[in-house]
Amino acid sequence: MRIGLLTEGGYPYASGEAGLWCDRLVRGLEQHEFDVYALSRDVRQENEGWVSLPPQVSRVRTAPLWETEDDGAGYGRRARRRFADAYAELATALCATGPQDPSRRPGEATSTEADRFANALYGLAELARDEGGLPAALRSETAVRALERACRAPGARRSAREARVPDLLTVAARLEYALRPLSLDWYEADGLGDVDLCHAASGGAAALPGLLAAHFHGVPLLVTEYGVRLRTHYLRDPDSPPATRALLAAFQGRLATETYRRAALITPGNTHARRWQERCGAERHKVRTVHPGMDATPFAETAEAPERADPRTLVWVGTVEPAKDLVSLLHAFAEVRREEPGARLRVVGTPAGPEGAAYLAHCQGLAAQLFPDEADGPHAVGDNPVSFEQTGGPELPTRADAYAAGAVVVLSSVVEGFPAGLVEAMFCARATVSTDVGAVVEAIGGTGLVVPPRNPRALAEACVALLRDPERRERLGAAARARALELFTVEQNVTAFHGIYLEILSRTPVRHLVPDDPGSPLPFAVPAEAHVPGRWTDTTAPAAPRGGPGWAKGAPVRATAPASVGEGVR
Repeated sequence: MRIGLLTEGGYPYASGEAGLWCDRLVRGLEQHEFDVYALSRDVRQENEGWVSLPPQVSRVRTAPLWETEDDGAGYGRRARRRFADAYAELATALCATGPQDPSRRPGEATSTEADRFANALYGLAELARDEGGLPAALRSETAVRALERACRAPGARRSAREARVPDLLTVAARLEYALRPLSLDWYEADGLGDVDLCHAASGGAAALPGLLAAHFHGVPLLVTEYGVRLRTHYLRDPDSPPATRALLAAFQGRLATETYRRAALITPGNTHARRWQERCGAERHKVRTVHPGMDATPFAETAEAPERADPRTLVWVGTVEPAKDLVSLLHAFAEVRREEPGARLRVVGTPAGPEGAAYLAHCQGLAAQLFPDEADGPHAVGDNPVSFEQTGGPELPTRADAYAAGAVVVLSSVVEGFPAGLVEAMFCARATVSTDVGAVVEAIGGTGLVVPPRNPRALAEACVALLRDPERRERLGAAARARALELFTVEQNVTAFHGIYLEILSRTPVRHLVPDDPGSPLPFAVPAEAHVPGRWTDTTAPAAPRGGPGWAKGAPVRATAPASVGEGVR
């Protein structure tokens, strides 16, 4: 089949974990054909180029999210009216509170709000396709005034009524950014209208082209989310004004609701993401949990050589940022040192941007205060039991070497989605101590110790328990590796998506009709099994494009005239 793979800031660009997952998926499903439609996030990403593409990628179309070009189209009076009506409907859907229902979950849209948002979204998309000029209209004074009227209207939510002019300008600019995919030229019959299935690698902007392909051409949509966009919005920009955060959260919530409503199937990467999706309106019968697929090969050597681990060393591996709560880890390690004076802690990771660099400097200063350099004598050089390192050097060339350095791997986060680093430690057959956040418990099952977040004492007690019990460490490490190989490999991920593709296609009506000689649609010309590779597939059959069965290429069988009453009766 032909898959339209929709990405944002990932594949086929060279940077990003999401791009790596897509590359593994495409290479693993070599029996299918892929058209990649990619949105780039910044100019740096575009300058880094693409990864090497396999032959099953037949077409790549890209568009930048970080800038937009005005096509110069000007709206006439009727087009301006269409835009004003659609944008006003969109703004009203974001500001309205809806009827009060005791059974309604917080942040959940009513059916009226969802329909209003969907009508506005597709109205703007149809205007962009018919007239062009949508980016300029979204940045116009008309848009800001429509947003202001919606915020001041009777029945608007309190947070919207409190919005001031700077808030309205910020929200209008962010909405223009989020709606840029509506103006793309991807939605023609020879574009996304020509694929059998759209697969969005995330929600938000990546799912918008899939929604429009379903709206204009009836293409089924599959949405994969390893991190729910609404949850990400709540975690970002904590210092933004409340009105701005509330309006943008309403937009992300309404977009998620429409995406889940129109999707044929939804595949969260873990139960934690699934709960967020169901809170945003995803129907349970549409949801299939598919764990991320990770390559276990680089960690096999570490798993087979447990003697490389220092039995007194704890290891933390990840990206340095405040959400990882290294401060609690350092305070916990101070208690570990009181119980086990020979213990060491190796913090391996790179800072995430300027905020991460500042946080790393703060943690290094805290470590210097908590653990003064210890020397064996008055003339010896002191040594700190806590070290801050990065992979890529001679001591730790790879992440597998980082995990191999210690007997226990620690995760101290207060916010976590799917803990990919924890799964890497499981591939390495390492015992783990983790905080109970995100999908941590789902990932490790019963193969590691779990403690409450922001609880240094509990974290220290768990670490001491494993440092003092090598046999328990070995049992937990072996169980962790077995669980990771069963649930989190590339092979299981690719197999799951192959079955999901066939399931969606088997329930989708044929959109590319094959006519017979008089021009009428040929019944059963492209049955579901025509998309499954096998000996019944004849790729040269003219009547069934892209691999239809050979028996469907002949003339249709005509029904015979009905026999008269009594004829042929004996």
